[in-house]
Amino acid sequence: MKRYILFMATLLAVFSVQAQQKFTLKGQINGKETGMLKLRYTQPDGQVVQDSAAITGGKFEFKGTLTEPLMAYIMGNVKRQSMDDPNLGSLFLAPGELKLLLTEGEFKDLKLTGSKPHDEYKAVEQLKAPIGEETKPILAKLQKASDAYVQAKKENRPDAEQDALREKAAEIRDELEPFNLKRDKIDLDFISHNPNSYYAAFLLGFKISGLKLADAKKYYEAFSPAVKASSYGKKMLKEVQSLQSGSPGSTAFGFAKKDINGQDLSLADFKGKKYVLLDFWASWCVPCRKGNPHLLSLYSKYKDKGLEIIGVADDDSAQAAWKRAVEQDKIGVWKHILRGLKRTPTGFDRSEDTSDGYGIHTLPTKILIDKNGIIVGRYGGGGESDEEMDKKLASIFN
Repeated sequence: MKRYILFMATLLAVFSVQAQQKFTLKGQINGKETGMLKLRYTQPDGQVVQDSAAITGGKFEFKGTLTEPLMAYIMGNVKRQSMDDPNLGSLFLAPGELKLLLTEGEFKDLKLTGSKPHDEYKAVEQLKAPIGEETKPILAKLQKASDAYVQAKKENRPDAEQDALREKAAEIRDELEPFNLKRDKIDLDFISHNPNSYYAAFLLGFKISGLKLADAKKYYEAFSPAVKASSYGKKMLKEVQSLQSGSPGSTAFGFAKKDINGQDLSLADFKGKKYVLLDFWASWCVPCRKGNPHLLSLYSKYKDKGLEIIGVADDDSAQAAWKRAVEQDKIGVWKHILRGLKRTPTGFDRSEDTSDGYGIHTLPTKILIDKNGIIVGRYGGGGESDEEMDKKLASIFN
């Protein structure tokens, strides 16, 4: 028995060593002879690696170990903590010998050789580059509008003025939607045609929140076993399962909260009595606020026939704004709670997060639950349109 245990321990150690593969990143930076560079990436176990290397005569070198290819970020003399900083670039690390060419002030144009996932990443970005050029004038307008809103908020100008500025920024943001759809098509085409790609799994992480459950499953299930076993693949499985929990056919996630008036409210209170429409929204979400008049008309039409609405607000850190929005939009006629996401010194406490229980990533999203506590409709993020919601409600109550 002792020899068997020793053998198993040795075998596990061998597999552990095999799983860890070395990488060497040798590079050159033009326009800078000395200084420091930082490399940051997150290992599959969640450990954040922050490495640094000295620049000597324009050359530098990083060394480390990986269990799989990973997205990483390299930083030089950054002037602001933003992905837009010209001395911050992204690259897909992979085991082996890698070579990197940088230019001071132009890290976005870095050139990495030796990493297949990085080659894929750059190829996809190249396909989307013309779309980026088309959106530059809109982005400039949006930045100006956003700055005006931030300034008004900083100066504590009247609420009506702040609301108008926020709505103006949202209207400009809507102009980007056709271009976003073009980018999505390029990304999803790559994902569907590259089931062995670690970059495809990484890329799906940015798309899955807007996909319907059937499509999310389709893309995930097409991945190779190796990609599914990667940290990005495991994350996608978790996202699919989360979306499943908030999609038709699943039992609704139960919750009990204090409502906007400090009264106890439990989803179980409505079981066997009413259909419940959960409206995931926020005071700062312009499309959510614009949809409230329609929700009011639906509530007025069906409340006496067995419909209840519970607004679940993403306003845990802005409760005054939440209450003001409820009053302004005259939606206090139905129930209201906060999602329950708590900020902590190290991140977030999600133990009481209602949104996570329904796989909510975009606002507005609405979940329709029948009298038996089963989800029968999802509308918005990862679901159908509001028009389909109207048809569903009409089929139930008319």
